Amino acid sequence: QVQLVESGGGLVQAGGSLRLSCAASGRTFSSYAMGWFRQAPGKEREFVATITWNGDKTYYADSVKGRFTIPRDNAKNTVYLQMNSLKPEDTAVYHCAAKQSFLLTTTAYDYWGQGTQDTVSS
Repeated sequence: QVQLVESGGGLVQAGGSLRLSCAASGRTFSSYAMGWFRQAPGKEREFVATITWNGDKTYYADSVKGRFTIPRDNAKNTVYLQMNSLKPEDTAVYHCAAKQSFLLTTTAYDYWGQGTQDTVSS
């Protein structure tokens, strides 16, 4: 069992930056692929970014490529989402997720956090 708690959301102006954190419980964090997803009002949840268990591979949605990064620190059981050059269309609730896998994955995650609200004003 893994519990995930996100933090770092807030209100920022377009062009600004935010860094989200996702702290995981449990001693097997390093065996999980981690991902970030987001859901805007009235829209379905969408994939944002993912990272392998050891951080050697990452993959991003086209909409955030070049602006967002997804580093992780296994010693701290934490994965981050660094968001730069934010746009109003990035406004959403951001969730982190964990999947027990040694591969990159954009679907079928096993555990989810409650989410953190990010609002980008124009």
